[in-house]
Amino acid sequence: MVRYSKEHKQVTRRRIIETAGRRFKRDGIDGSGISTLMADAGLTNGAFYAHFESKDDLVATAVAEQLRAQYANVVGQAAPGIAGLEQIVRWYLSPQHRDSPDDGCPSAALLDEIGRCPDATRQAYTDGVLAVVDGICERLAPADPRSVRTKTLGVYAMMVGTLQLARALADKRLADDLLEQGIRNALGLLAAAEQAG
Repeated sequence: MVRYSKEHKQVTRRRIIETAGRRFKRDGIDGSGISTLMADAGLTNGAFYAHFESKDDLVATAVAEQLRAQYANVVGQAAPGIAGLEQIVRWYLSPQHRDSPDDGCPSAALLDEIGRCPDATRQAYTDGVLAVVDGICERLAPADPRSVRTKTLGVYAMMVGTLQLARALADKRLADDLLEQGIRNALGLLAAAEQAG
């Protein structure tokens, strides 16, 4: 029996998480079986349980990782203040994000399924989405970010719904127009929240 180093096991686990995250967003959680997920990672089904207790464990881990990446690559990289808010909104409601669901936000791709997942997955999602929202709040109300958390969560929900609808529309021009309107709506609501805060 071949023994692998701890480092090899971590690299393999990371590969499973990354490929599963993309597959879940492309085919859905229910539409992604363990054999497909492991094949995507270039591994056999038998290797799955060396890394995860269950598919639910992988789902919770992958969703949390996807949100961590969204925070690090989008929210964490945005400029401070209103300029950063506009960067975040414009990235989120961009045609590129609309057209690349497997590389995008897990909220827009998986929200309906996450709501039916076990508590551990829903908690991992909640923690991750609140980190993203709190990063937006810090730009909106730096002196008291918690004061605008619920308003910001509402704007985030609107952005998620806008992106979902834009992905579902067969008419690309209408979908583009919807994204532009979504940007105006989100920025208007964030500006109003900033003035009220």
